[in-house]
Amino acid sequence: MQVILLERVAKLGQMGDVVDVKPGFARNFLLPQGKALSASDANIASFEAQKAQLEARNLETKKEAEALAAKLDGEQFVVIRSASDAGALYGSVTPRDAADVATEAGFTIDKKQVALKAPIKELGLHAVHVVLHPEVEVEIQLNVARSAEEAELQASGKSIQELAAEAEAEAEFEIAELFDDIGAAASEDEDLAEAVEEEVSAEDSEED
Repeated sequence: MQVILLERVAKLGQMGDVVDVKPGFARNFLLPQGKALSASDANIASFEAQKAQLEARNLETKKEAEALAAKLDGEQFVVIRSASDAGALYGSVTPRDAADVATEAGFTIDKKQVALKAPIKELGLHAVHVVLHPEVEVEIQLNVARSAEEAELQASGKSIQELAAEAEAEAEFEIAELFDDIGAAASEDEDLAEAVEEEVSAEDSEED
C-alpha cells in the first residue's frame, strides 16, 4: 500500500515522501496517528497545497521539542516499587509510569512518546528513549528501587546485587560481633569462677 508521509517516520522516510508499506501498518499505525495519508491523487494534491503550512508547523514543534530535549536529556527519575530480594519487581514499570514520573518532575511527556521495547521488571538503572518529535529523541534514566534510600545508593553506582551482598556481610559481621561478646562474657565468667575457687581454696588452707 502506498502512503504519503505527513512527518518524518524512522526507517521509512521524510515528510512528503510517498512510500510502500504493509496495509496493516498503515491502517493500525500511520493513518490513525496522523502520520500519513493514503497516496491517492486527491491526497497528494491536498498535501502539496498544504505543504508550506505543514512544514512551518513541523519546524515550530521541532523547536519546542529541542528546547524540552535540552532540559530532559540525561535526567534520572526515581520509581519506587516493591520487589524481591533478588531484585524482581512485583509487577512492572510501563511507558505510562515513565511519563508520569517525568511529568511530576515538571516535564510534559505522553506515554506514547516513551519508547520501551518491553516493561521493566527488575530493580536498577534503566536507560529509556523518549521521542519528543519525529526528529528529536532523548535518553532518560529510570532508577527503579524499593525505597528512596536504595535509589540513592543505586544512583551512586551500586547494583542491587552489591547492596544485597553488603547487607549480608553486615549481618554476618554483627553476628560475629555478638558471638565475640558472648565469648568474652563467658571468659570473664570463667575467670571469675577461677578467682572464687582460688579464694575458697586459700581460706580452706588457712583454716587447716
